[in-house]
Amino acid sequence: MRYFLCIAALACALAGPGDRVLAAADAPDARPRVIVSTDIGGTDFDDFQSMVHLFVYADCFDIEGIISSPPGGGRKQRVLEAIDAYERDYAKLRTHSPRYPSPDALRAVSKQGATEPAALSGVGKRTEGSQWIVTRARRDDARPLWVLVWGGLEDLAQALHDAPDIRPRLRVYFIGGPNKKWSTTAYDYLAREHPDLWIIENNSTYRGWFLGGDQSGDLGNHAFLEKHVAGRGALGEYFAAHSSAGSARPAMKMGDTPSLVYLLGTTLEDPAKNESWGGRFVRAWDRPRRTFRIPEEDPPPANDRVETFSIIELIYRPATAAPSGATAELVIDRQSFPGFVDADGAWHFFFSPKESKRWSYTIKSTHAAVHGQSGGFISTAAGPEQSAKPSAHFRQWWTDDTDPALSEGVDAGAKSINRHRAAYLRDFAERMQRCVGEAK
Repeated sequence: MRYFLCIAALACALAGPGDRVLAAADAPDARPRVIVSTDIGGTDFDDFQSMVHLFVYADCFDIEGIISSPPGGGRKQRVLEAIDAYERDYAKLRTHSPRYPSPDALRAVSKQGATEPAALSGVGKRTEGSQWIVTRARRDDARPLWVLVWGGLEDLAQALHDAPDIRPRLRVYFIGGPNKKWSTTAYDYLAREHPDLWIIENNSTYRGWFLGGDQSGDLGNHAFLEKHVAGRGALGEYFAAHSSAGSARPAMKMGDTPSLVYLLGTTLEDPAKNESWGGRFVRAWDRPRRTFRIPEEDPPPANDRVETFSIIELIYRPATAAPSGATAELVIDRQSFPGFVDADGAWHFFFSPKESKRWSYTIKSTHAAVHGQSGGFISTAAGPEQSAKPSAHFRQWWTDDTDPALSEGVDAGAKSINRHRAAYLRDFAERMQRCVGEAK
């Protein structure tokens, strides 16, 4: 009963900045079970910030795992460093709720996941992280296991490959967008082999957490950090220390946090109706994928159009076989992605465009027949007509709502989050006060 009172309180909190989200129910089995897969220490600083958000709301969840995963070759040590900061604030947090997990309990469920992107098949070797997902999913518990993916999909894909029986027990919330381009083969495996997976693929909605909405006064990304986060205990200092991407003035981003606060919503199994700070979503249309076979079927792409956030596969079949140990990489947007040579000697390159624009690429390789190959394509955003065509194949796959009324600029769905900006930031500010021991 207390859990449902908590949900009712959240619905009220969404109405205005003065309200706050109550802690989850006292009964442990009322709280969502959560595993976070994070690339903390990878290509962006927002995972550090979202880890702080996870810890100050940790009494609302059963945290059953924190997995370090790609992109960026994440290491468990970065997770443990975040837990060290949590430990310094733990005694103060406990005065607000006995449900905060001990630092040692969090260390015990922190696991090392994959350190490299998956191979051409999308899967490879078992990891400590992938095995942990299997173990926890098979636990005798009626609640679903929520896997919040803040980085790569490799450990999730490996877990489902090794134990497909766990699929009905999983609920996945994937912060895609830029992350997706680093995890293309694992994503391709999930879409190909597990189309009935329950998953939210959030490619742009998440950006509403830090773009648009009420940015006035202390609600601005810089001002909020300075007034409500920096100096608020060890976690506040940790947050502020990981809040810059070359800028002299630290800023709040927390792009992975929407996956967490989604679980404070009202109807978690229906993302189209769930009233939460983590966004609202529509049934996905057929997952966009385009293959260019060069030179047999298609000329090298130049003005071809593909959907933004789609999977693009370039297949080069050179006239000469690749020498033993040959390597190749796709160089695009000043970044490099590995190529894979198959048993027939063809090279495969994968990419997912994170924004709508014209793209150009080159291939660098120790195989002379493909080295220097180049091409390009144009990516364009999905329109409202796509949201109106839910896929019969991906029946439990959800993604960004392309309704223009919910777009923040080019970012589809972002207004379903930033319309609540004042409410969720005020609540986060109150949570950060717990780290300095202030009363409720």
